[in-house]
Amino acid sequence: MTPLRLVVLAILFYILYRLLTGIGKKKSETKPLNEKYSSPVSDALVEDPVCHTLVPKGQALRLQHENQIYYFCSEACCSRFISEKGEQK
Repeated sequence: MTPLRLVVLAILFYILYRLLTGIGKKKSETKPLNEKYSSPVSDALVEDPVCHTLVPKGQALRLQHENQIYYFCSEACCSRFISEKGEQK
C-alpha cells in the first residue's frame, strides 16, 4: 500500500469511529430550539404615538387621556403629544 492510501484509510476509519461513537451519546443532553430559548415574555412592546418607537411597557411613560392610556419613550414625546392634543381642541 502506498502512503497516500494509508492516510486515506486512516481518515475514513476515524470518520467511521466518530460516527459510531456519536450515535451512542444521550439524546437528553440537547434540547430542541423552542425549549432552549423559550422564556416567558417579560414585557410587551408598546408604540409611542409621537415618534413611533417601540418601548417596553414597563419602562414607558404613561398618560391617560380621554379614557385611553398612551405610552411614550420620553418626556419630550409626552409633552409634544399633550401640546398637539391641546391644539386640536
